[in-house]
Amino acid sequence: MYADQATEVVWEQLRATRCNPPVGAATTNERRATYVFALEQAEQMFRAAATVGQATRPLLVFYGLSQAGRAIAAAASGMDCGDAWKLNGHGIGSLGLDRHLPDVEVRTGKQGERGSFVRLSELLDSPLWGKTPVRLNELWNLLPENEQSPLLDTGDLRRTPLRIDHRNLYPEPHPLASVPVVRFPPWVVNAGNGREALSKYLKAFPEAQGYYDFLRVDREPDANPNFTRHHDGWGELHMRWRLPDGQPGTAAERLALLETITRPYKGTLYFFPVVTPNTRSLHPLMAWWAILHTLSMLARYQPAEWASHINVDTSRHAVAIERLLKEAIRVLPKLVLETIDQITR
Repeated sequence: MYADQATEVVWEQLRATRCNPPVGAATTNERRATYVFALEQAEQMFRAAATVGQATRPLLVFYGLSQAGRAIAAAASGMDCGDAWKLNGHGIGSLGLDRHLPDVEVRTGKQGERGSFVRLSELLDSPLWGKTPVRLNELWNLLPENEQSPLLDTGDLRRTPLRIDHRNLYPEPHPLASVPVVRFPPWVVNAGNGREALSKYLKAFPEAQGYYDFLRVDREPDANPNFTRHHDGWGELHMRWRLPDGQPGTAAERLALLETITRPYKGTLYFFPVVTPNTRSLHPLMAWWAILHTLSMLARYQPAEWASHINVDTSRHAVAIERLLKEAIRVLPKLVLETIDQITR
């Protein structure tokens, strides 16, 4: 079993919503029944996933997430038009399942379609990319859990999420939201021209690009960023974003600004890189969804290829896959709870 005590608490919190569902789920008997039973199915599938090996775990984890997605749609206050909350089909597909694992392509349905991935992406303000090919390796890098285990090491082309430490904002009124931005890779932290490296890295983070300034190594306006190095070579940088009117704002107002340019993930705010020429990053739930859908399709329709991918004696991806599927059992219940809270405010 891979669920810990904290995960048990999250499942208790999810079960507690079933006797008094969110307002959206309470609008009709059908929506309420869908919300309640889809959560029950999700929990049973996740618990079953913790008892089986890698050969079948992606099937149970993905379909557990899929049922949780139906509960999210049923609960959403933004899906009040007729049967818009009903999901029909996957809304996402994979091509080249027989290719090298990092090169498997993932494509999505189009805006307005009724597939689960499409409807939930629209609900969560998460982009779709249609037939534009996006490789599994690019999606894999979107999860903080995969920072140290890429499917394919692409050097300074690789982009991974940046976490902001927002819990200790300056308490007095101030026009700037000043926070450490954490987990810049070593090549950025150690660059001779730190400003150029920072700019290059942040091009994949359009939501972060409107920063006001950052901590520099000296007072010169063109000085390099003053990164703080971590023991593993990665690092952080103190960065500032200005309130829209430039006037001093409370800590709550500055936090609200940060929340508009980041996405919540497990109680923390993150900048996530984009995977296509979008101005908005994928919602982390949809990043997990795309990855797990692909792994489940491999396990279901390409069993020989899947067996080779999870063979720890021959596959360099096997341990990374094993670890991610274990993490999914712990992380996704919390992310589902967080998402339900997000779409029912």
